[in-house]
Parts: sequence; C-alpha cells; structure tokens
Amino acid sequence: MVDKKTLIKVRNKYNGTVGYDVPDLKIHRNFFPGEEKEISFEELEKLSYTPGGDVILSDYLEIRDKDAVEQLFHYSPEPEYYYNKEDVIKLMQTGNLDQFLDCLDFSPASVKEMIKDLAVELPLNDVAKREAIKEKLGFDVSKAIEIKNTKYDGGAAADEGFGRLTNMNRRTEPVNAPKPAPTGRRYKPTT
Repeated sequence: MVDKKTLIKVRNKYNGTVGYDVPDLKIHRNFFPGEEKEISFEELEKLSYTPGGDVILSDYLEIRDKDAVEQLFHYSPEPEYYYNKEDVIKLMQTGNLDQFLDCLDFSPASVKEMIKDLAVELPLNDVAKREAIKEKLGFDVSKAIEIKNTKYDGGAAADEGFGRLTNMNRRTEPVNAPKPAPTGRRYKPTT
C-alpha cells in the first residue's frame, strides 16, 4: 500500500496542456507538455474519483511509480503506458509491424497522438505502418505530409486558406475601400 502523503512523480505525456480540479482538496493543476510534478498519492486517488479523472490519469498523465499505478488502476497497465517520445521513435523506425500494431491497440491516447505527430515529423517511411495508423487511428499520414509540404513550399494549398483566391480579379472596389483625397480637380486628367 502506498501511503497517502507519498509524493509521486507525474508527467504530462500529451502534446497539449492537461488540467484538472480536485474539489475535495481545493486543488487546480495545469501541466504543460512534458512537464513533470511531484503530486501526493492522496491527490491522485481523489482525482481518480472525480468524473473523467481516471481518463486523465490513464491516458494523458504518466504516474512514475508502478505500485501507485497498480493501486489506482487496480491492474497493471500495458507496457505502452510508459512509452516516451524516444520509445515511440524507436518503435516507428526499427520496431516490427506486430510491435507497432500492439502499440496502436494498447497504448493510451497520448501515445497515439505522439505517433501521429511523429509520423509526419520524422516522416514515417514504412508503408505498412502508415496503413496501420490510417486503419486504427483514422489518420492519413501520407495526406498530412502532402499538406505540410504544400503549405511550406508556397503551393496552391497555402493560398486556399481563409477564402483567398489568388487567380481571380475583382469586379468592383470593396465597400470599405479608402476614398482618394480630393485634389480640387473637376475631372481626372488622362496620362
């Protein structure tokens, strides 16, 4: 049994900010991506009783004490629970397809998000792993890389944002276009 006052290292393994409230203890915490804090076991236990707290603990925060994890979850989590960025990169670059599929099936949401991000960032050149990501996570790595490359090379996709159409001509001036200052002339001279 882990003592309630024991401080346990907890790390945000999600690529976004994770926050939670524990009303019983009047605590509000935010974790920035990759941030690690020491949290009392009592706080973690109370968090697990709040709505959504168990999801935060299992999917987005990594508790770095196996005894505390087993006591909170009432089971021993899959090895993928403890995967960090280096583990995921190694798996994507040198792991076999079965190891990769197991990771997609058994890892928490934060590891799956990390896989999506790294598949585009690295990029992932294994077609079978790209197809597995598409099938299991609904994320098309090839399309994401294509969009990323098009945005950065100044291609057509970059010009389509926010309704900008670069190859069309205006029919008239916009209603809020500035009016030219009066020059005192009655007519516009021809050049």
